[in-house]
Formats: sequence, structure tokens, C-alpha cells
Amino acid sequence: MKIALIGYGKMGKAIESVALTRNHTVVLKITADNLQELTIQNLQLADVAIEFSQPDAAYGNVMKCFGAGIPVVCGTTGWNKLADDAKKICREKNQTFFLAPNFSIGVNIFFALSEQMAKLASRFPQYDHISIKEIHHTQKKDAPSGTAVSLANDMVKNISRLKTWKSYEGEQAHDDASSLPVYSYRTGEVAGIHEVNYSSEDDFITLKHEAKGRSGFAKGAVTAAEWVQGKKGVFDMKDLLEL
Repeated sequence: MKIALIGYGKMGKAIESVALTRNHTVVLKITADNLQELTIQNLQLADVAIEFSQPDAAYGNVMKCFGAGIPVVCGTTGWNKLADDAKKICREKNQTFFLAPNFSIGVNIFFALSEQMAKLASRFPQYDHISIKEIHHTQKKDAPSGTAVSLANDMVKNISRLKTWKSYEGEQAHDDASSLPVYSYRTGEVAGIHEVNYSSEDDFITLKHEAKGRSGFAKGAVTAAEWVQGKKGVFDMKDLLEL
């Protein structure tokens, strides 16, 4: 499989390392220094594009992949509204778009567990202090993380007493019982920690996922690029993992 890497930072390099061990070839590497090489002609040299760039660049990058007629696997977060537009355009143009806030298999198992916990918690109002906490490295641009946003949206959907969620940088006072606080921290070189916390008068329940490094995300992205070959439409990790 020939891969175009759009975004060649730490994540892009980790993806390249995994791809090479699986006998794939990287035919294009796009960074901020060679954006002029991101052309339809160059993209058509690849079987698939893997896009991990910046929120303000993701939409345009995905549109170029559609223009080149190649599948695009996207892990950039923080461009939610435009991502919905990209999904619509993908369907209209019969293209292939695989979008996920997190490609780690472990995180997606974590998503499934969190969904089940939210459905249970909705039945037990004594768990009246619910929160999400996420910690990432200082170079991460968006806060809260895409993973935390997905967790929060799912919890609001499944816990009847929650109407919305609110984002906070660090720990802050939160006294709105109808909203879910999402606390974001940026420190050091943390690959990613996510906690979902439920507290009652009697006990405390925590679901936690902690990444050991970038390899789990990179393996998931390459697996998605392999899986999406020959498919048309909009996909995510639930489709790949049959969750």
C-alpha cells in the first residue's frame, strides 16, 4: 500500500514507522515547509492518505484528497463543524473518509465501556457529581481533546439529567448539575490520559485510559488505512472494530 502522510510531526513519524514494518511505502510526506507539494497529482501517487495536521488545515487537506479520488484517514481533531461538512461532501461525491478522534484500540474499548457506564448512571441519580478529566502534552493545540469531546457528547446523550457539557482549563469550580464539566490539562510530554469520574455520597467510580506512547494511535491509523481500501463512504473506529 502506498501512503501519503499529510502532517509529519511526531504522530506522522510514528505512523511512518508502523507502516514500514507492515511493508507499506510512504510516497509523500507533507509538512509546513513543503505545502506546495500537496497537489492532486502527488496525492494520486498514493493508495490512501493519512491526515494528522492542524484544525485549521484539516478541511482543505481532506478536500484535496477527495479531489484526487483517494481514501483519506483523518485523526486531526478540533474542526468538528467543518468535519460534518466534509462527511456530507464525501457522501455526495462518493469518496472515502475515515474520521476518528482517537485511533487507539484501547481508547475505543474505553468509549464502549463509558457508554455502558453512562446508561447505568442515568438510572442512579445518587451519582450526582460526574466529570471528565484529560491530560496531554503541551504541544496539543485543541482543548478539550477530541477524545474528551466524544466522551462528553456520549455521556450527555445517555445520562438524562445532563443537558450539555462545559470545558475548563484545569480544575475550576462547577456547580451546574445539568452540565458535565470537562477539565483539560497541558503538561510535559504526556501522550494522553482520560478519566471519567462518577461520585456519590457513598462511593467513587473511575474509568481511566492512559496511553504509554504514540504507537497505539499509529497502529490504529495504519490499520484503518488498510481496512478502508475498496470501500466508499464515511467510517469510524466503530465500523472497523465492529463495536
